Amino acid sequence: MARPIWSGSISFGLVTIPVALYSATEDHTVHFNQFERGTSDRIRYQRVNERTGKEVPYDDIVRGHEVGDGEYVLVEPDELAAIAPGRSKSIEITGFVDLDEIDPIHFQKTYWLAPAKEEYGRPYALLTAALAKANRVGIASFVMRGKQYLTDIRADDGVLALDTLYYADEIRDPRDMLDTIPAGSRPHANELKMAAQLIESMTMPWQPRDFRDTYTRKVRKLIEDKRKGKEIVVEAEPPEPTGATDLLTALRRSVEGTRKRTKSELDDAARELGIKGRSKMNRDELASAVKRAEAS
Repeated sequence: MARPIWSGSISFGLVTIPVALYSATEDHTVHFNQFERGTSDRIRYQRVNERTGKEVPYDDIVRGHEVGDGEYVLVEPDELAAIAPGRSKSIEITGFVDLDEIDPIHFQKTYWLAPAKEEYGRPYALLTAALAKANRVGIASFVMRGKQYLTDIRADDGVLALDTLYYADEIRDPRDMLDTIPAGSRPHANELKMAAQLIESMTMPWQPRDFRDTYTRKVRKLIEDKRKGKEIVVEAEPPEPTGATDLLTALRRSVEGTRKRTKSELDDAARELGIKGRSKMNRDELASAVKRAEAS
């Protein structure tokens, strides 16, 4: 059974619901240690004084913030602890908004919320159902591990999900950073029409299970092949960028190449792939099942 990473209460109006917070995602990245090439010697990092070259004990290290001209303000760990927000015990909902009003750029990380005890299940279920019926999310803030978070609380298939959100001043304006964005250039009508046709021809239902982390799979295969002394297969080079003069031709060929298969064609492919239950599937379900099978 998973252990909660935080516990406290959701508060809105005069209602308080004790809850526990669990991580909704997990990292499956393949992690590596560092070695010196040609040896089996591990690379270790040390905290070294750049002037003396000597290692410094952790207890003798303080933090410094540069204030300009190479000058630093030094801050002791206990000084930071003294001003840090205390461990919050409350997720305080300040209001409710439509989820569609939140730009996806604000989303940071998702957690699950559960009643702290079975006896709190009724108010928890009530809030979940009310959010789902109103199609709203609660905007709240709370403190965890010495940091204050802006969050939304939403209903997700009968449970409550909490998304941490970036504050507005944490989001960069792309116009302040990107200098290659076209300014005032309008696409030709035939190019726009062809691009719209390409998007339409590639439109599909959102099926998260259709997608896999193929790179991690290849990393694990690389490790296993090297362990067994097998030959390493190199990936093909990425395609060349499309030139402005070739854009319309590339769009037209893309539309022709992404013609949707008919249900009959999908039935034949599903039969060859041994997909069960295909006779009960509609066209989109068949397309998703065939795509999954062909990718595996």
